[in-house]
Amino acid sequence: MTLDDLRVFVAVCRAGSLSAVARELTCTQSAVSQHVKRLERETGLSLLERQPRGVVPTAAGRILCDAAADGIAGLDLALRRLGELVNGDSGSVRITTGGTTVRHFMAEAIVAFRRRYPRANLEFQTETSSRSCFDALLASNLDLAWITIGDPVRGIEQRPVLDLPWVLAIQADDPLATRSRIDAPDLSDIRLVRLPPNSTSGAHLDAAFAELGIRVGSDTSVADWDTALLLAELGLGHAVVPAVPGLPTPEDGPLRLVPIPALPPLSVGWAVRRWDALPPLARAFADIVTRSCAASPYRQDPTAVN
Repeated sequence: MTLDDLRVFVAVCRAGSLSAVARELTCTQSAVSQHVKRLERETGLSLLERQPRGVVPTAAGRILCDAAADGIAGLDLALRRLGELVNGDSGSVRITTGGTTVRHFMAEAIVAFRRRYPRANLEFQTETSSRSCFDALLASNLDLAWITIGDPVRGIEQRPVLDLPWVLAIQADDPLATRSRIDAPDLSDIRLVRLPPNSTSGAHLDAAFAELGIRVGSDTSVADWDTALLLAELGLGHAVVPAVPGLPTPEDGPLRLVPIPALPPLSVGWAVRRWDALPPLARAFADIVTRSCAASPYRQDPTAVN
């Protein structure tokens, strides 16, 4: 049993396909199969079950995959950390997050980090949801994920950084645009541009609506907050979005953002495999982003968005 055997086996379990892993590794499917067969000989157990559209791990395979993935991730982190001890302040920080996160939460921090660590590299991998960020973090040698804080995830440590109040995004000529705040009854029966219900932020909002007895309709769904804002500006519906830093809302513009104090804030922050194993450069970047977010005007005054 070799480390390569385990790496290939974990990749097959995650991809559900021998051929997909062979393409990724630029080798033959037979070579991938030999890695799996070697593990099966060592363990004396069948580790994969063939299905019409690929393979899935057996019960024994899941046990080995989980253990191998944890061990490989720990080894990768250790090797990265040893390399950075040799290189001093050089190296790479690998972050996964949503498509609009960098602009709203990290722009100033990236500039500050670059000034402090000019030889360091920042690598960003875009995912479409917090769940995808968790999967990417567990499956590769990524350091950090910026996510919407949610339920505990096995093998992941989450650390809240910022609580975002919710606002109603509406056109400037809407009757609600003159309000200083939106109360729960004001939201009933309006047409919303909705966040995906399977996203952490969408589920958070749906749970808050249910708790407050708010019933809303929707005929438009989007994948990110910025798109929801744009559609609200175009008059395609109202949008309930978190007040992320950097929202452009000039008083004479076409869009108004009105606070909704009744909705519990949305918590965002970092996710890692293990904080105590985080490489020094990654920890430095996480700390700089955290300090930058703490200085955000929206953290100090949620009503500043209006």
